Amino acid sequence: MRAEIQNTVAEVEKSLKLLAQRMDLETAPHRLEEFNAMTEDPALWNDPERAQKLMRDRQMLVDKLETYETLKQDLADNIELIEMGEAEDDAEVVADAEATIKALKEKAAQKELEALLDGEADGNDTFLEINAGAGGTESCDWAAMLARMYVRWAEKHGYSVELQSESAGEEAGIKSAAYKISGPNAYGWLKSESGVHRLVRISPYDSAARRHTSFSSVWVYPVVDDNIEIEVNPSDIRLDTYRSSGAGGQHVNTTDSAVRITHLPTGIVVTSSEKSQHQNRDIAMKALKSRLYQMELDRRNAAINEAHDAKGDAGWGNQIRSYVLQPYQMVKDLRTSVETSDTQGVLDGDLDKFMAATLALNVSGKSRAEAQADG
Repeated sequence: MRAEIQNTVAEVEKSLKLLAQRMDLETAPHRLEEFNAMTEDPALWNDPERAQKLMRDRQMLVDKLETYETLKQDLADNIELIEMGEAEDDAEVVADAEATIKALKEKAAQKELEALLDGEADGNDTFLEINAGAGGTESCDWAAMLARMYVRWAEKHGYSVELQSESAGEEAGIKSAAYKISGPNAYGWLKSESGVHRLVRISPYDSAARRHTSFSSVWVYPVVDDNIEIEVNPSDIRLDTYRSSGAGGQHVNTTDSAVRITHLPTGIVVTSSEKSQHQNRDIAMKALKSRLYQMELDRRNAAINEAHDAKGDAGWGNQIRSYVLQPYQMVKDLRTSVETSDTQGVLDGDLDKFMAATLALNVSGKSRAEAQADG
């Protein structure tokens, strides 16, 4: 076997070893048996939310086990093919097997990265908020572009997206929007997107076609599972109802059904305007509990805390990523120095390279300055 392929095999084996450690491979079959026993309990579906979480957790474990075993078997099979091809002097068989092993290296590296999503809430669904910042109509339009970008990203990954609330801009775009994004590790992937996003482009709203800089902020926090107790004192909240200011059409509210909850001790404000008043109140309360839970996570997790501290005001000095459309094409993450000239691809939801780099940075424990020096 050629030295290059031997090195590739070693890298795949290294990724497999990390995967085994992360999923605690020795106890995984026993945990799967426990899941199977619980799913056979006739009373399970008396609590639909608990049942859905149990089924989701079980499927995630099954997927991890199947992925590990498939990668391990594919590697062994192709090593054997190379040995057979070399013994029989069959260059085509050897070449095909080597190509497959190189592809396995990329897949194993991706799964290794996903295995790092083992934070307390990484596997949870997530709320994502977008708020237009400095820049007026420009920033409202930029906020709408960001909303489209994240919806596209979520759809590409098979996640479900539910609009929780939206406030339209006066002339274009949106002042703010909140989404619930549901799927495996939704929060784990999206948490790195919290911060200020900066856009530089020729303004479509400027008759002189001048270049404008716009800012919008993104905030991501996990959906709290029912088994996580978050106490909210009723005297600590103020509940207001109002008429939605959305774009209209069949979903426009004709009554004061939108709900705003203000948590007085922290100043946290959450809204919901897409359902009935009763549903909106329930959605907003869940969002509030998630925000409070995120604050607790921030206190205990320095990496997440850094990301949320970077949120700040939506203006100069707080941005985590720049999107330049004029005078050149470039999207650059200011934390990791990862960049691409495929700006349209990014705006269409190709964000994985940025998320992966930030996740790896947080796990490595390096500072942003160290990462930028390495880059």
